[in-house]
This record gives sequence, structure tokens and C-alpha cells, in this order.
Amino acid sequence: MTKCHIAYLACTAALVGAGLGATPAAAAHHHLLLVRPGESIQKAVDAAQPGDTVLIAPGTYYESVKITTPQLTLRGTGLGMTVIKPDPKVVPKPAATTSSNADTTQDTATCAEGGNGICVVGTKTRDIEGVTVSDLTVTGFSRTGVFGMATDGMTVRRVYAVKNGVWGIAQERSVRGVFKYNYARDNGDAGLFLANTVKAEQGATDTKGTLVQRNRLEGNRIGLTVRRLRNLTVAGNYVTGNCAGVFIVGDENKPKAGDMLVTDNRVAANNKSCPKTERLPQLQGSGIVLTGAEKTTVTGNVITDHAGKSPLSGGIVLFKSFVGVTSEQNRIESNTLDNNSPADLVNTDTGRNNTFTGNRCRASKPSGMC
Repeated sequence: MTKCHIAYLACTAALVGAGLGATPAAAAHHHLLLVRPGESIQKAVDAAQPGDTVLIAPGTYYESVKITTPQLTLRGTGLGMTVIKPDPKVVPKPAATTSSNADTTQDTATCAEGGNGICVVGTKTRDIEGVTVSDLTVTGFSRTGVFGMATDGMTVRRVYAVKNGVWGIAQERSVRGVFKYNYARDNGDAGLFLANTVKAEQGATDTKGTLVQRNRLEGNRIGLTVRRLRNLTVAGNYVTGNCAGVFIVGDENKPKAGDMLVTDNRVAANNKSCPKTERLPQLQGSGIVLTGAEKTTVTGNVITDHAGKSPLSGGIVLFKSFVGVTSEQNRIESNTLDNNSPADLVNTDTGRNNTFTGNRCRASKPSGMC
């Protein structure tokens, strides 16, 4: 891409034109870099400086994009208008380790060879701060549509992540993430996957307030997986047509996963059938599942129309983790549940001080929780 192919627009002029008044001096150096069909998104990203926006014009782009510049915005022109697909000339490298529960080693050195669409990557010693990815479609990648590693304040907004091999949108070893208004559909594992790390055994990490809000997660193996994390909010999402809706997952490592708020979500008819894996049994008909978690509040959710014969089937399910760790001090309160089988509320966990109060439901297992 030559310089004449990149349009630079000063942010200060735009802000003054909008009548927003004076801006900090640093804002005068922020620019808009425009990428048109046939041009390279990666070249524009490499040319950008912190605070710049790379705007991708409508069209289909066959490449992967790696972002290592902080405070950068990568923005398309809307779902279905700006589409990013794999470069057919690049063959993804096989993962160094794999499991049937999508614990694939992510190759963050080369985003394309790692099978990922857009990678936002910090280092082992420093998180990349303030990156935003928005208003585009990522589809057909062998692993992940949008993948963040070692990020601080990464925002993924209005992204359509469809038919990627493992995860639609994923983040590991990161803090203060914001995931809003995304649509993740028909991905091989989770539509949205958040974890401390999939490469090592370690205790749950503090996300410092990561927010998952108003996303639509549909037709994946699991709608949302939150694995070995703490201090996170899941609010106002619509989760339907997956094998399982929402998984809050912990294990034997300490500190435990938990200290979360799961609220005001609509979780309906996650009745797709998925075969068992090394980590999990066959999945079907699971609404919200807590396993090996603590101090999590599940409240104000509407969970309906789940049916299955998996040990994890039901509306809201507390289940001892598959390495034998119990869930403790969780509050399940003021939810509305209907037509979930084998029951609206299912508690097969032997953990202490889990409470079920104020829920509107018809059947529980064991009985007496409705």
C-alpha cells in the first residue's frame, strides 16, 4: 500500500466540526487510515501510530491482521459489509498441543499461521492497552475470528464472528475487556471464550472488571465460556441454539473461579447436541452452568426451554467439576425459569453455602428450591 492509498484525517478538525470544543494536544496527531478493497489491512495497521483509526471500506479482504500498537482502533463499515476471511495461500500450522475441548495452542507470532483472523497481542511483560475492534465480519478461520492475548482494555464491539473452527471471539491473560453488541454464530467451540490461559495450570485471575454485555451467541458448541477468571460481569446477552448456553468454569487451581455477576440474560433453547470430549460429557439442553466456581451471583435471568439427558442439562445447573472441585457460596436468586428438563434448577454439587432464593420456577432437582 502506498501513502496515496491511505487517507489521513486529523481528529481535531472532526471534533471541532462536531462542536465538541477544544481537545488535548495529543488528539491533534491522531489520524484515520483508510483501506480499500485490494489493499492490505496489515500495512495500514503497521503504519498506524497509537490513537489512530484504521477504517476498512466495504468489501471482502483475504488476510489475517496482527495488532501490536496500543490505543489503535480497527473499524469496518458494518456487519456483512466489511468481511475478513482467511488468505487461501496461507496454511495454518498445526497446534503444538490440542484437546477436544479447544485447548489449542495459539500461535501469536504469526496470526495467519495460527489460524486466527484478527490478533491483538501484548508481550509476556507488558499488556497492549486500549485496542478496539469493531463493525466487521470475521469468518472461516480455522481457530479464532478475533483473538486477544495480554491485553488491557481491549474492546470488541459489533463484530460478527461466524463459522470459525474453534472460537468466534476469544481473550486470554487479559484485563478490563469489553465485549458488546457482537454476534457469534456457528463456531466450533465457544462463540465467546474468556480465560486466564489454556496453556498452563494456574489459579483464576482477576479481570479487573471485564464486561460481556448485549451479545447474541447462537449455534455454537457453547455460547459463552468463562474459564478460571474472577471479577467479571455477564449482562443482557441473548444466548440460544447452542449445545450449552453459559459456562462458568473452575477447577482445582487456587484461587477459584468466581466473584462474578451473571444478570439479565435471556438464555433459551440451547438444545443442540454435541458429543463428549476429554473434559466434558455430551452436551445438550444446558442453560447456565456453574462448575468449580465460588461467590458468583446469578440473578434476573430468563432461562427457558432446555431439554437434554446430559449430566449438565437443566435451566441453571450447579455441578461439581470433573476434577472433583465443588462450587461454594454462589447465589442463585430472582431468576425466571420455565420448561427446562430435567428441571429448572439442578444442584448436584455438594459444595457449601450455595443459596437458591426468589426464583420463579416449577421444578427443581432436588425438590424444594423453587
